Amino acid sequence: MTIETPVPFKGHLIEPPSQMVETSRGEIIDMFTQAYMMRRLEIAADVLYKGKMIRGFCHLYDGQEAVVVGMERALTKEDAVVTSYRDHCVHLGRGGTPLEVMAELMGRVDGAAKGIGGSMHMYKRDANFFGGNGIVGAQTPIGAGLGFAFKYNKQPNVAVTMYGDGAANQGQLFEALNIAALWDLPVIFMCENNHYGMGTAQERSAKSPVYYKRGDYVPGLRVDGMDALAVKQAIKFAKEHCVSGKGPIVMEMDTYRYHGHSMSDPGSTYRTRDEISGVRQERDPVERLRKLILEHNLLDATEIKQIEKEQRRIVDEAVEQAKASPYPPSENLTKNMNTNLENIVVRGVDSQTFHPLV
Repeated sequence: MTIETPVPFKGHLIEPPSQMVETSRGEIIDMFTQAYMMRRLEIAADVLYKGKMIRGFCHLYDGQEAVVVGMERALTKEDAVVTSYRDHCVHLGRGGTPLEVMAELMGRVDGAAKGIGGSMHMYKRDANFFGGNGIVGAQTPIGAGLGFAFKYNKQPNVAVTMYGDGAANQGQLFEALNIAALWDLPVIFMCENNHYGMGTAQERSAKSPVYYKRGDYVPGLRVDGMDALAVKQAIKFAKEHCVSGKGPIVMEMDTYRYHGHSMSDPGSTYRTRDEISGVRQERDPVERLRKLILEHNLLDATEIKQIEKEQRRIVDEAVEQAKASPYPPSENLTKNMNTNLENIVVRGVDSQTFHPLV
């Protein structure tokens, strides 16, 4: 099948890809299935947080599912991904399970980080997912390092480093971008522009909110981040650009989050409810995939409902399994730490007077 994406790509220092996307019946159904499961998982996380089963930080991804779903259709698990703290669905996209996410959110041993990391620190090394990172923008130089490793080892892969519009003004992003451009590293710097950095609209936080041009000397591409097929086409194009030795590319995914910045933010004090409902009605990524299936007669309404029922069952089952999972034992607190303090040497300090706390 060939389907035309409705919103044109915009390029900076580069000719954008075609809007005609090669796909298949199976791919579209799979994308809808995964996007719907992600939506249900984040809704379940909302309920669990309000019920105090999830504590601490919790940043939900509902509204932005097309970015991950489309991205993974153009990557392999040999490619690397690193992201910010809004990472639940990125973990699922990399092949993680709903149980791993739910258990980690609840601080249980079956979680992605064995219950020690929490919401912001999903991780899946066997799929080259180098985690959610809690320091704003600090994942961008990690992405540059991953790209350097691919080039050094002569691997035909790309590193995707994901960050939000709020992190787009961070200094370490420009340092990472500079070195990646100097060394022609295969890195996609992907700005997920959901239009609000915490509670601040992009127009109030950035003098130039045209994020795909912010790389200046680095080519850029603006993409409808609510359209999974457009994302797939853009990432495929960007990967080919990067691994061909042309260096990095900056991508701006025009997307939207339905929840607030985190669960402590109601998300309705700095934007109107009409704005949120308007995006849901006109641009919702899950609904767009559903309409695509119906328009092209890939499934009927009954078959779609069956998919939704099955995904709800999977998420509900993961929630119950996570609740039954034990908390990490206390010895896990020092499991990956050096506890042999006798051999610690502090430069400039007399070893006879240095007494480390035990």
